[in-house]
Amino acid sequence: MRVVLASNNAGKLGELRPLLEPLNLSLVSQGALGIDAAPEEGLTFVENAIAKARHVCRAARLPAIADDSGLVVPQLGGQPGIRSARFAGENATDAQNNAKLVADLKGEDSVPAHFYCALVFLRDATDPAPLVATARWPGRILSHPRGSRGFGYDPHFLIESLGQTAAELDAETKNRLSHRGQATAQLVSLLRGDP
Repeated sequence: MRVVLASNNAGKLGELRPLLEPLNLSLVSQGALGIDAAPEEGLTFVENAIAKARHVCRAARLPAIADDSGLVVPQLGGQPGIRSARFAGENATDAQNNAKLVADLKGEDSVPAHFYCALVFLRDATDPAPLVATARWPGRILSHPRGSRGFGYDPHFLIESLGQTAAELDAETKNRLSHRGQATAQLVSLLRGDP
């Protein structure tokens, strides 16, 4: 089955492809089909994921998977939250978003946070019963980055039980533990019809 990923984020596509392998899906990004990004106007990760999936289904006339995920820092009132990719501005780089995060925390170290992922599958644009999987990945924000893997806030996100940041983990470990990995495992079960 050909399925469109409602994202142009190469990091997300790279993480999701191996996680979805058990389903034998042919996963293609919306950009590869010339589909523009949907506006993210929801107030929650789930709302945004559904809107993105619907937009892509409508444009491609194919099933779609959409991920909306981000970093939630309770000390910052839940920010960056749904604006994680645009925390420092509409076209912000990972470095700019990380710099704003550290600045907003005033250099405080080991601040509790979690990554959150909402992953949605829609069969078509009018699907009234989307499959929705969500997951959280707890950790702490470090004031100084560590590691060179991953993307986004990974260099500042410490997994306490491992003593490593998400950017220090190998891909297999990250895919098993992360918010996106957990949500994808749930979605795979839902798509297979597992009880």
